[in-house]
Amino acid sequence: MPGIERGNFAVIGDSGGIGEAIRNQLIKEGHDVIGVSRKGVSEQIAGYQSLVFDAVAHQCDLSNFAEQLDGLVYCPGTIRLKPLKGVKREQAFEDFEVNAWGAVQTLQANAKLLQKAPTASVVLFSTVAVQTGMPYHTSIAMAKGAVEGLTRTLAAEWSPSIRVNAIAPSLTDTPLAASMLSTDAKIQAAAERHPLKTVGNANSIASLATWLLAGGSEFVTGQVYAADGGMGSIRK
Repeated sequence: MPGIERGNFAVIGDSGGIGEAIRNQLIKEGHDVIGVSRKGVSEQIAGYQSLVFDAVAHQCDLSNFAEQLDGLVYCPGTIRLKPLKGVKREQAFEDFEVNAWGAVQTLQANAKLLQKAPTASVVLFSTVAVQTGMPYHTSIAMAKGAVEGLTRTLAAEWSPSIRVNAIAPSLTDTPLAASMLSTDAKIQAAAERHPLKTVGNANSIASLATWLLAGGSEFVTGQVYAADGGMGSIRK
């Protein structure tokens, strides 16, 4: 099934980790990319616009930078691991705002741009901890559970013109997870928890996102794809 030959995509949260890898893969495939982050990106790459914009706190309207969007991926996320007794209201609300509400605001602001494309694709990010119960994941699992609900709701509401899917990774070697993978011992312990005996890497997760955005996934919507080294479905 063919993908998009050359499209216009927005990567929200492209300054590092999975978002950066998605941006680079899309550019390598010849697409135009609008990268949005709170930090900004220094590279000057053909077909790439870098915008400094707080997509979590504000509606990130890209209508001044594009006539249409063939796809949008929302990558901002948090990792906050605490036992239930330690979860504070303000922390839980921050996790919800970054992971779920920021996605809602961004999609509200750019719905018209997505609707202008012949067919568009949205990719959101969940976590393995939504479908697989894990201790200390209360706040992030609640927030990402909302993302999975948003994924399926919008897939129904926006079909057939806009497809909406999500990716649910396990622990991935990114700057966000640096404290959890800061030593060889931590990396080995994390790898051993996965049937594939490794942790995720940004490029492999990005490859799945790129396929959902532009790689020939035209018959796929409303799905949450586990990219978790087998953790959520098999035991070994």
